[in-house]
Amino acid sequence: MTIKSTIESKLEQSFSPEFLEVVNESFMHNVPEGSESHFKVTVVSNEFTDKRLIARHRLINQTLSEELNSIHALAIHTLTPDEYFAKAGKIADSPECLGGSKSK
Repeated sequence: MTIKSTIESKLEQSFSPEFLEVVNESFMHNVPEGSESHFKVTVVSNEFTDKRLIARHRLINQTLSEELNSIHALAIHTLTPDEYFAKAGKIADSPECLGGSKSK
């Protein structure tokens, strides 16, 4: 099982999301091809209703605590269905990587 599929499975089980997207963004970074080191997750769930952003992120971090030991970066976007609808499903793009040899 890949790290991506493990993340998807755990988030589906924990949050019963109305929308879930897990993107392996490792290709954007200075890592070997096929790496699973950088991810962006978007989770739309009623579980986030009446929770502040920090509380939402803590829930994700707790759920993925094992996976966080083996990945370098995790961009987290947590929304309620109403928030997701208000944004018309638009989630911010991740910034370009400037680390490693790409910054020279």
